[in-house]
Amino acid sequence: MIKRMPELPDVTIYVERMAARLVGHAIERVTIAKPFVLRTVDPPIEALVGRPVVDVRRLGKRIVLALDGDLYLIFHLMIAGRLRWRDTGLAAPTRKGKPGTTGTPAVPPRLVLASLAAAGGTLYFTEAGTTRRASLHLVQGTAALEAFDRGGLEILDADAAAFAARLRSENHTLKRALTDPRLFSGVGNAYSDEILHRARLSPLALTGKLSPEHAEQLHRAARDVLTEWTARLRADVGQGFPETVTAFRDGMAVHGRFGRPCPVCGTPVQRIRYAANETNYCARCQTGGRLLADRALSRLLRQDWPRSIDDVE
Repeated sequence: MIKRMPELPDVTIYVERMAARLVGHAIERVTIAKPFVLRTVDPPIEALVGRPVVDVRRLGKRIVLALDGDLYLIFHLMIAGRLRWRDTGLAAPTRKGKPGTTGTPAVPPRLVLASLAAAGGTLYFTEAGTTRRASLHLVQGTAALEAFDRGGLEILDADAAAFAARLRSENHTLKRALTDPRLFSGVGNAYSDEILHRARLSPLALTGKLSPEHAEQLHRAARDVLTEWTARLRADVGQGFPETVTAFRDGMAVHGRFGRPCPVCGTPVQRIRYAANETNYCARCQTGGRLLADRALSRLLRQDWPRSIDDVE
């Protein structure tokens, strides 16, 4: 399955479950299995050992471990990075990834980038594939930490007026605006599709032409989608630790559902593909029945490219 970068709901659950296990406990051991993952040298990573964790927080799509002494360990999962927790006795990776005594699978060693031992368990930072985009930074002081803040608005903390102002601060398509970390915090490819479908707005509508009513509609949809999915993931994980973090989830309306029926109107979900990304949408609910041009396919088909969803149903 194609992986996508964890977004606000997924990162929030990581933060909550890490906090439950680590806050108040000292780091006992830190291991860097793949040197490329650590992007800083001062302070040295060994400075973590013996320091208690005082907080775990989200910074956009990053996860920040705050430690005594004004130290901050910053995880950026990127596309294929994930976090896994194993209690002592189940933590050691095995070559075959055989289950432990409780049925919890061991972490495959080839995936491990780094690990932190504390509080009777080990947190593993892993990455699938060979892209090597996941990263760790260890910095000291709030000024150094703030350098990692992209400045995006926290949608769940913003009122409709602040949301609309940020939306119109640059003229982009709605899809691009929602996923721009300088504009909005924590939203990526998956949840932007879900937000736009909930708001019944085209992903290619321009922010500069959005009416006040549609801006308010989008704000409400964004808050509802992010809140609902965070609550849903929280309920799924319970007191455990998230093992399956993916952007393709049962219950999503359009994201990852190309060709499957829209849950609102039953029309087959459409997509626009570009580079390694795609946008999923319902033509009936979001674009008045008009099919949005896929750069590659519509260029190939030219006059044969269908203009309306009625031409393909």
